[in-house]
Amino acid sequence: MSSSFTLAPAPAANGSRAPQGRVLGDRGISYGGDYNPEQWPEEVWAQDVALMREAGVNLVSIGIFSWALLEPRQGEYDFGWLDRLIDLLHANDIRVDLGTPTASPPAWFFAAYPHTRVVTREGTTLGFGSRGMASPSSPEYRRASVAIAQQLARRYGQHPALALWHVHNEYGAPVSEDYSPTSAAAFRTWLQARYGTLSALNDAWGTTFWGQRYGEWEHVGVPAIAPSVVNPAQRLDFARFTNDQLLACFIAERDAIRAESPHVPITTNFMAGSCPAVDLWRWAREVDIVANDHYLTAADERGHVGLALAADLTRSVAAGRPWVLMEHSTSGVNWQPRNVAKRAGEMARNAFTHVGRGADAVLFFQWRASRSGAEKFHSAMLPHAGTSSRVWREVCALGADLGRLDEMVGSEVRADVALLWDWESFWAQDLEWRPSADLSHRERSEAFYDRLWRDGLTVDMAHPEADLSGYRLVVAPASYLLTQAAADNLTRYVEGGGTLLVSYFSGIVDEHDAVHPGGFGAPLRDALGLTIEEFLPLRAGEQVRLAWPGGGLSGGGLPGGDPSGDSALELVGDVWTDDVTLDGAEVVAAYLDGPAAGGPALTRHAHGAGSGWYLSTRLDAEALAPVLAAVYRDAGITPAGLPEELEVVRRHGAGAEYVIAVNHGEAAATVPLGGARQGVADDLISGQRVEHAFTVAPGGVRVVRIAHDADAAHTAPS
Repeated sequence: MSSSFTLAPAPAANGSRAPQGRVLGDRGISYGGDYNPEQWPEEVWAQDVALMREAGVNLVSIGIFSWALLEPRQGEYDFGWLDRLIDLLHANDIRVDLGTPTASPPAWFFAAYPHTRVVTREGTTLGFGSRGMASPSSPEYRRASVAIAQQLARRYGQHPALALWHVHNEYGAPVSEDYSPTSAAAFRTWLQARYGTLSALNDAWGTTFWGQRYGEWEHVGVPAIAPSVVNPAQRLDFARFTNDQLLACFIAERDAIRAESPHVPITTNFMAGSCPAVDLWRWAREVDIVANDHYLTAADERGHVGLALAADLTRSVAAGRPWVLMEHSTSGVNWQPRNVAKRAGEMARNAFTHVGRGADAVLFFQWRASRSGAEKFHSAMLPHAGTSSRVWREVCALGADLGRLDEMVGSEVRADVALLWDWESFWAQDLEWRPSADLSHRERSEAFYDRLWRDGLTVDMAHPEADLSGYRLVVAPASYLLTQAAADNLTRYVEGGGTLLVSYFSGIVDEHDAVHPGGFGAPLRDALGLTIEEFLPLRAGEQVRLAWPGGGLSGGGLPGGDPSGDSALELVGDVWTDDVTLDGAEVVAAYLDGPAAGGPALTRHAHGAGSGWYLSTRLDAEALAPVLAAVYRDAGITPAGLPEELEVVRRHGAGAEYVIAVNHGEAAATVPLGGARQGVADDLISGQRVEHAFTVAPGGVRVVRIAHDADAAHTAPS
């Protein structure tokens, strides 16, 4: 079965079919960005709106940091300027994504309620003068946030320009954990609701260790800096509590808005992949539409792969439904150590990668570059250089191209591969005193994703307890915390015919960060057919060699493959090895040296109708190629064999599929149409007819529509 080129149905991230639909009404792809006209004289607004129309802008986000203007004194509101702005946008057929300004409370709020300021883990109280919310546990902050959201909803909830409500801004950044007395009291309340009794809390946290047992609820505090390492179970619960407090803030505003504006969808902008403080599996259930912000890491020369990962993650938490790219940048940002400008064409490639992976809206931060403030060096749709600039020309060209893709709105992306992603496991793994400082869930997740991306496979991220039955392959790069329910789910997946690939340091602890009964990896013993007796981490810079008879070629390592040494492959790993005892698994590759010399490095276990693979060392994306090739064969997946720097994703609609091809390389690349019928494929951007195959220029983008059989006669030229 082919990967991203398959025409067969595949599940959404939760294993069920995702409903098709338009995320923002009957219009096409939404295009625009954050608009902050309060930073400019009002006479500039008309110029902005005229230029927006020239650029193809049809949606702008407003009001996100305007609390001090909307409520200059507590309980005193001024909406005149916002009335005029929304009416101006509506008169020019530009829809509004109206923000609640609660990410940045005004100076009067902190003057009236100084105890609501956030306290860091080190005990520092954070001051005013930046962006950032108050303590998410503060009743005063909740009341003030709900009040301003309610006032906005009452005034604008039925306005014809309103397309979307935008609550807050980037929850968890820059404020997530708060160690104030307000937070400590709320944490105790949260723990009482979670555990019921102190006895249950003590058991869950293992407080007999180091004499930490609690006898009174009021003695339980926040895990602030202590003389040594703080109880990891307490810290894990505090991360869960923080997520819940932030989510409660969103829900309070959302419900206040919905009471006044029940027919307009409500969202908030996630930061999938770059804000670890929030568990987006839970958050996605509370928004009407999933929205995400993404910014390239300038230091990463392969940042386009990280962009694809974030887009796939966003689509996955959206359960496969189309989503909104709420923010990205036209060029460089202003907050990284070295803010690299985007090269010509890079903005379009970034935008079409998001669209290819499910976005039905492409927005930027921001419309007009700011002259003052912390983000005055951040790029914008209308840069400081004005309309004579390359960036402006590319903004207009992108708007025109996206305007040709209206029919693609509501179509969905399908994947054969799931990569496990669990924020609670990441929170736990990132705590102190792990067996090696080189353990990184993010590094492993990115390495496996990079390999899948290079092989042209479209990937969903999935929670370990989700329905995985529709995926041919499930990859677990970093599942340190694995509940028994999740392990049972993975075991059933293998028994039912799935292929599971597990990386080291997975299945180690339960939901309380306690080692599973039976030892390391015990919950996956049936699926993997092995026992991990001891961790054997490596010293800094130390490497180990793996010998693979057959080298993964001609089916080596698989039933019926060639295990002879004629095509033996040697791989090099680092960071980690395990002392593995086999319990039914076959050795595919063994260690030639290092602390596990002679022991299994890569194993395969036939279990039920499927197979479980285990890789006990760190291989980079290049070295993972033969491993994944063998696993693909086991899973019945055949990569398309396209050039590595050619990114191809397909979206599937009711009457057609859409091939989005983005060439990140320096040479032209050809994409075969595969299942397309001659005479029914068209390039939506250029309008050209496509037969059999099409070529993507270096740095270029193409979007090709392939009609289904029922549409062939309708779409064929006369």
